Amino acid sequence: MPKAYWIARVDVHDEEGYKPYSAANGAIFAKYGGRFLVRGGPFNAVEGPARSRNVVIEFVDLATAKACYDSPEYQANLKIRQATSTGELVIIEGYDGPQP
Repeated sequence: MPKAYWIARVDVHDEEGYKPYSAANGAIFAKYGGRFLVRGGPFNAVEGPARSRNVVIEFVDLATAKACYDSPEYQANLKIRQATSTGELVIIEGYDGPQP
């Protein structure tokens, strides 16, 4: 069964207000086995528009990734993110097939 990922691109417009969102995420993601693969850091936007922060979180499967997003804990925390930032989040299943 392929793993699944949250891929987020975010511009924070209220750094202080955003801090509680970041602080609460660790416990929420741990509950669902989420693991940061990318959490900010330098990047090169080589095609298309970019956001200032990029995040990739790995989950054991698509159902778990969706359950984390839909959880009461994350939905409560999401309100903080939406009030303090602008961005996009995609939940996507990884590829587990043959490679070229």
